[in-house]
Amino acid sequence: MSLINDSEERRRFLRFCVVGASGTVVDFGVFNLLATLLKFSSTFSQAISFSLGVINNFTWNRLWTYPETRTNSVWKQFGQFGLINVVGLAIRTLLFSIIEKPLISLAGSLFPHFLTPTVIGHNATLACVILIVMLWNYFANRYWTFKDFSTLKEK
Repeated sequence: MSLINDSEERRRFLRFCVVGASGTVVDFGVFNLLATLLKFSSTFSQAISFSLGVINNFTWNRLWTYPETRTNSVWKQFGQFGLINVVGLAIRTLLFSIIEKPLISLAGSLFPHFLTPTVIGHNATLACVILIVMLWNYFANRYWTFKDFSTLKEK
């Protein structure tokens, strides 16, 4: 099977990215509130902020990016979207725990008088893992959660 219209697929990907950007704002905002202001652990904070970003992203992807799939069960789609994002969270949490300390150290040497190395390192780590997991999320959700056979055709 091939996609009917490559420009339509590009439009979907761009919408997915816009929705992802709004989820990223939620993610970074909640993460910094919890980790920086309320002093929760960074690992816990990123898991909570990720979860709230997922809810934001599911809602907007269903309504705007893939409106043609709204005839499918919302609960089935949310379950699929949630499962894909749980895998994404596992990837993200593992990567976060691996690169957090090196990036905090790097931030301390590169920006010694700009914010704190921990704040810079945490946010740089979060940005890196968000970009990596975005690719997983797009392809897994496009071809499982939000698939719509009416947009596919035989070659």
